[in-house]
Amino acid sequence: MRVDRQERMPSPAMNGYDGPDLPRPARDTKPMSDPLAAPITSSHNPRFRAALALREGRDRRREGKILIDGEREIERALHAGTHPVEAFIDPDRLGESWLAALAGRLQRDGIELIAVSPRLLGRLSYGDRQTGVVVVAETPVRSLEDLSVPAEPLIGVIEGLEKPGNLGAVLRTADSAGLDALLVADGGTDLFNPNVIRASLGTVFTVPVAVATAEAVLAWLRERGIRMVAAKVDAECDHTDADLTGALAIALGSEADGLSAAWSGSDVTGVRIPMLGIADSLNVSATAAVLFYEALRQRRAVMRPGRRGRT
Repeated sequence: MRVDRQERMPSPAMNGYDGPDLPRPARDTKPMSDPLAAPITSSHNPRFRAALALREGRDRRREGKILIDGEREIERALHAGTHPVEAFIDPDRLGESWLAALAGRLQRDGIELIAVSPRLLGRLSYGDRQTGVVVVAETPVRSLEDLSVPAEPLIGVIEGLEKPGNLGAVLRTADSAGLDALLVADGGTDLFNPNVIRASLGTVFTVPVAVATAEAVLAWLRERGIRMVAAKVDAECDHTDADLTGALAIALGSEADGLSAAWSGSDVTGVRIPMLGIADSLNVSATAAVLFYEALRQRRAVMRPGRRGRT
């Protein structure tokens, strides 16, 4: 019985990826700007304003581009094959080894580096952190048609999630627990919202993800004979009593509404996490962690009876 997800590339070193170059489709080579040239200082600059607009979901969807900031997030995005378009960089930070390595790699790939002042770079960055660079990249395509899973996968499904931070936290948990895929059904937030990228620590680029309607997700799971377990506060079966081995999908809904009626079919098993206090539910990311790791525990027990601990 296969329980491990398909092998993924390890995270690159934080001081710059020094392994073999990732294959990329052929593209026209763009002129490379000198990152040490006088930086853009005006917020009216058209290049800066076009990048700043990508903080809004409607502009990301229209342009097919996203913003990525943060050392780990950028490295993981590039390592996963995300295609950068341009990079805004603080030239005064190029003395930092990881940033110099990143700038060199981008220039070798023909990606234009645009020098900007720290003040403008701060406006492109998400939150109060500044790592000296913000990358504009093509929006990765994430569809069910492109998803490939092993014979007995462990899959997470989240329906109707609206808060980017929660989606990012669930992605981080899915990565940590070794899920083979995470399906986002009827999502209420942009998969590549900057807060999703940040909360996931860049794992939104490395975890196999697909976005679709709940109807399409259910059909996809049923076509492949994947059993479905749904987290419900009124379920009769405790999560530790449910069989979470084999080809399995674990579905969770939003904190406000839970799962829709679509997950009430006879082929869907409801499970609950015992709640011993006055609250009737956990945060969705906490629920995901409990269920994903219980599934991992059961699958390891089946795979290696009598053995304990992580291998």
